[in-house]
Amino acid sequence: MVPCQGGEGDAAPAAGGQEPEVPPGREDGPGAVQPCLCPAPGVEAAGAEERRACGCCSGMSWPFCCEAPAACPGLGLFYTILSAFLFSVASLFLKKIEDIHSVEVSAFRCVFQMAFVLPGLIYYKTGFLGPKDKRIFLFFRGFLGSTAMVLLYYAYQVMPLADTTVITFTSPVFTSLLAWIFLKEKYSPWDLLFTLFAITGVILIARPPFLFGSRVTGIEGSYTDHLKGTIAAIASTLSAASTIVILRKVGKSVHYFLSIWYYAVIGLIGCVIVLFVLNEWRLPHCGRDRVFLILIGLLGLGGQIFVTKALQIEKAGPVSIMRTMDVVFAFILQILFLNQPPTWWTVGGALCVVASSCGTAIRKWRHSVKKAKQREI
Repeated sequence: MVPCQGGEGDAAPAAGGQEPEVPPGREDGPGAVQPCLCPAPGVEAAGAEERRACGCCSGMSWPFCCEAPAACPGLGLFYTILSAFLFSVASLFLKKIEDIHSVEVSAFRCVFQMAFVLPGLIYYKTGFLGPKDKRIFLFFRGFLGSTAMVLLYYAYQVMPLADTTVITFTSPVFTSLLAWIFLKEKYSPWDLLFTLFAITGVILIARPPFLFGSRVTGIEGSYTDHLKGTIAAIASTLSAASTIVILRKVGKSVHYFLSIWYYAVIGLIGCVIVLFVLNEWRLPHCGRDRVFLILIGLLGLGGQIFVTKALQIEKAGPVSIMRTMDVVFAFILQILFLNQPPTWWTVGGALCVVASSCGTAIRKWRHSVKKAKQREI
C-alpha cells in the first residue's frame, strides 16, 4: 500500500469585513485534502483492471482519491469567535498601556507581522516585490492598511473600548459603497439602508453637541479627545474598506503572504518616520508595558490566523456575522476590567451598526449562493 494525494485542495476565499485572504495551496488542517491508502501500481495480478476502486473513496478509480470528510460542524465559527476574543483582549491590553504612542505600538505590531510572514515568503518563493503590474496596488494596500492600524490604535487609546469597536464594524457597509464607486459593483437600495443604519450608529456613539447638547455624558476624558477618536476610528474604517477594495482588484494573482509583507514593511517604515518626527520613540518605562506590547503583537497575529482559518473551512457570510462577537467581548471586557459601563447611547449605536453589518453580510452571502447555483445549472 502507498499513500496517494487527493485532488486539488480548494479553500474558501476570504471576503468582506475582516480583510484576510486565504493563502493558495494545500493547508494542513480541517477541510484540507487528506491522503488515503491505495494499492500501489504494478502489484495487481496479470489481467486485473488497471484502475481499481479505492476502498475509502466510494468507488472512485485509483489514483483519484476522494476528499476528506467535511470538517467538524461549527469549527469555522468557533475559530471566528476565538479570533474575535483574541482581537478584543489585544485591544484591552492597548488600553492598559501607559505613555506609549499608538504609532509606536503599531511599529511593534508590524515587526511581529514581518517575523511571521518572512518564512512564508521564503517557503512559497513569492519574492519580496511581487508582479510589476501589481506593485502599485500592493503599495497602496500596505499604506492604507498600516494607516488604518495606526488610526485604530489611537482611537482605542482615547475612546471607550466598546465605542471604537462598534465604529470599526461599519467597514462592510463602506466596503460596499467603495466597491460600487471604484469597481462598479451593484449597490442596491438595501445597501443604502444599511449605510444609513451604520451612520446612525456612529452618530449615537459620537453624540455631537449640536444634536445632543453641550453636556455629553459617558465619554472617556474630554469631549475633544472623544471627537478626535471618533474621527480616527471612522478614518481607520474607511482605510480598511479601501484595502479590501484593492485586494478585490488584485484578486488571487498575488500571494496572501506578499500582501501582508507590504502591509508590515510599509507600516514599519511609516511608523519609524512619524515617531522620529514627533520625537515619541521610547521604550516602555515598566516591564508590564513591555509584556503588553509583546502580547498585543502575538494576540493580533493569532486573531488574524484564526479568522483566516475560519474562512478556509466556512462560508464568508456566517463568518462575517459571527465576527460581531467582537462587540460583545468589547462590552464585557470594558465592564469587567476597565470599570466603565457603556451608556445606552453606545448600546443603541451598537445595535444599529451590528444590524447594518449583519444585513450586509447576509445579503452578500445570499447573492454568492445564488450565483453558485446559477453556475451549477
